[in-house]
Amino acid sequence: MRQDVEAIAVIYRNLGAPVAEQMVTRALGELALTMAGIAEKVRAQDLRHLARQLGRLRHLSADLGLLSLGAVAGDARCCLERADGTAFAAVWARLLRVAERSLAAEIGLADQSI
Repeated sequence: MRQDVEAIAVIYRNLGAPVAEQMVTRALGELALTMAGIAEKVRAQDLRHLARQLGRLRHLSADLGLLSLGAVAGDARCCLERADGTAFAAVWARLLRVAERSLAAEIGLADQSI
């Protein structure tokens, strides 16, 4: 799993600990909600606007330095755009694993920054 810890460090340096903590916490919450919304769409097999949501997940991940999560979200988006259901299923499973690991690691890192 690739992570750019400097992204969080820059936020803390630029904003100071109290404001940065709020911003990072809010961004992590937004990332988690986006991932939950995507998961709900996949469960319901409603793939209409999923590519846009995966793009959002990719951008949110990049902002927090979650490189692996962003890359896998981009891969899932490519599978959707190519209408490759088999590849999407495989990448989706990977996205779930990477999201779980990334969010756990990021929450731990944010707690250590305080």
